[in-house]
Amino acid sequence: MLSYDLLVIGAGPAGYNAALRAAELGMNVACVEREKLLGGTCLRVGCIPSKILLEATERATETTPGLQNQLLQLDALMAHKARVVEQLSAGISRLFTQQKIALYEGEAQFISPQEVFISEPSACTVHARRVLIATGSKPIALPSIPFDDERIGDSTAALSYSKPPKHLVIIGAGNIGLELGSVWRRLGSRVTVIEAQSRILPGTDEEIAREAGRLLKRQGFEILTKTKVSGVDTSGEDLAIQFENRDLIQADRLLVAAGRRPALDSLDLQKIGLDPSQRIRVDSRFCTAIPEIYAIGDVIPGPMLAHRAECEARAAVERMCGLPGHLPEFIPAVSYLSPEIASVGATEEALQLAQIPYMKGISFFKANGRAHALGQTDGRVKLLADAENHQLLGVHIIGPRAGDLISEATLALSLKARIEDIAQCCHPHPTLAEALRDAALRATVTP
Repeated sequence: MLSYDLLVIGAGPAGYNAALRAAELGMNVACVEREKLLGGTCLRVGCIPSKILLEATERATETTPGLQNQLLQLDALMAHKARVVEQLSAGISRLFTQQKIALYEGEAQFISPQEVFISEPSACTVHARRVLIATGSKPIALPSIPFDDERIGDSTAALSYSKPPKHLVIIGAGNIGLELGSVWRRLGSRVTVIEAQSRILPGTDEEIAREAGRLLKRQGFEILTKTKVSGVDTSGEDLAIQFENRDLIQADRLLVAAGRRPALDSLDLQKIGLDPSQRIRVDSRFCTAIPEIYAIGDVIPGPMLAHRAECEARAAVERMCGLPGHLPEFIPAVSYLSPEIASVGATEEALQLAQIPYMKGISFFKANGRAHALGQTDGRVKLLADAENHQLLGVHIIGPRAGDLISEATLALSLKARIEDIAQCCHPHPTLAEALRDAALRATVTP
């Protein structure tokens, strides 16, 4: 029987980073992946392809206002997306080869805590001292709205439409739904977003989410909050989407973006005493209730973010080896809309709920010279700090390149910086980052 120090199940951001770090630390490592391309959902049908489509369509609409249904351009764009995914996946494969990581293709099923059967095409059984579950997540399907792989589908389908829908209806106003809605809106589709809650972007700072909603509507989005879909009639040429509290809507495409759940179904976890119906609980070493089995990424509690999974991958493997295994306290989040939204730390609503006295500084990009040079002056930077000791508690940005700007804020929070530390730090001019300093200065102004 094939035997290894560590078997990693899944080759997404969590799994491939764990395998590479384990090999660097001298382990004999194997990895099993069900897909031919390495990189997981993030690389194949998630973060990377969606950002390629977002970047390309945003640039196209900036240079060609009114861009609509240009199928040759869409074909070229889809081909470019596929090439980038293949190149990045091939890069991971080369790293595996360089680090002598054994790679198996197929689905993993537990026989015992240290024995895993791998289905075709590898068709073998592997023994490992430790097994690390890093199988990621998959879209949630709604029981009342079954996917048909044609008109009704999830985010994977929405990345590869052969032509822009006439009318795309999206269930779910989170990052995934709004990002994909942005792609197809720029390509000429009518886009309607349905959200059961009272606001879009649940979990985002409310002030920032309100600003995002205003700007998305200006871009042509139709957004319906406090609205629940009750069913879909598929008998006609168009879908008839039915609601509990409003008249039906006709559409030719329906995207269900109602969230994601751990991808654990095929592992046969019941056999080893773990529950596949919920996220796996782990201790500080990322060890499950079974001493030989570890878990990281989307399958354990916490935000489902690729960069969080990458950090956990290194920490988990290092802690297996008796090293400290640093795990960041603050995990930033980014929505790649136009303008981008990025946040880290506490929201204003969370501070109010916890009754923590705070100070706030806001800077608008319309006062930023670089934003004017870019022609992107919508949005703001919002800093929140403890009212007593002025320690930074949260940063929320909506505006140009917010996803890049949030790294400074994440570092500041990690270093327990005070708001004065940002205010007193010299920022180059003219840059978007000056908005962070300006917000800090505004928070520290005394009456």
